[in-house]
Amino acid sequence: MKSPRISLEQWAAFKAVVDEGSFSRAAEALNKSQSSVSYAISKLNEQLPAPVLELSGRKAVLTEEGKVLYRRATELLQQALAAEHTASQLAKGIEPEVVIAVDGLMEPGQLIPVLDIFSQQFPMTRLRMLETQLSGTEEALLEKKADLIIGNQVPVGHIGVPLNVIRMIAVAHPQHPLFLSPPDAGINDFELRSWRQVVIRDSGHRRVQDAGWLGSEQRWTVSHFSTSLKVLKAGLAFGFLPYDWVKKELDAGTLKELPLSMGAERRLPMYLMMTASGDCVGPATSALAHLLRAHFKHSS
Repeated sequence: MKSPRISLEQWAAFKAVVDEGSFSRAAEALNKSQSSVSYAISKLNEQLPAPVLELSGRKAVLTEEGKVLYRRATELLQQALAAEHTASQLAKGIEPEVVIAVDGLMEPGQLIPVLDIFSQQFPMTRLRMLETQLSGTEEALLEKKADLIIGNQVPVGHIGVPLNVIRMIAVAHPQHPLFLSPPDAGINDFELRSWRQVVIRDSGHRRVQDAGWLGSEQRWTVSHFSTSLKVLKAGLAFGFLPYDWVKKELDAGTLKELPLSMGAERRLPMYLMMTASGDCVGPATSALAHLLRAHFKHSS
């Protein structure tokens, strides 16, 4: 690869002269002598096909070429500083990537405020989110596929910190035939069995797990609650979904809660778990765990 002829120091001098408006103020900002700044700009003009600065009296003025190169120089210097910051983070043991597995029961919009704060605190740490279902969430913990796990079951030998409680409710399109039953009587188990149900597929590979009411003979199985919503809104089935996933649709009237005679909802506690513990937990992982606990404690 060909080495650049112009150094970062020259680009920094160029940017400082433009930002500060004069060679003397640029020298003060860079903590250098004015002669060294003048020399850096002189060499820069020599090394480039066209000059980037021209003197107008005592003031340095950007040329047309200089205006374009000023933007590129700014980007270059920002990237150099970011590289140095990354090296500093790695030296402190800050992880280059944090992986979090989130059970599909939790509507992901609830996590966005937390992830926003996390990205500001650790801008150079990549975040990878695994969206899991049923035993796939437990599998992410036991097989150490993620650093943090949010799920509704804590395996034996592990510790889970309670975050919140998910309400599971039965819903369908307002025009679904199930709503033709007398509302006071409620819809019984036998009536539900007669209609198509949309259910979530287990994302685990080792131990396929079922959960909730699965009594309907006609079942459509999908991989994500967002797909379930599309099926339900089309009036093609009924289903049991987390309230947070269907709140907007219930408010808008595009879905309606089914009046079940056997009880309209289940409550599932959600826990935060870690694959590492103690001193083995990295700073970024620890910070994200703290932010999650604080967020749900505040919102509960």
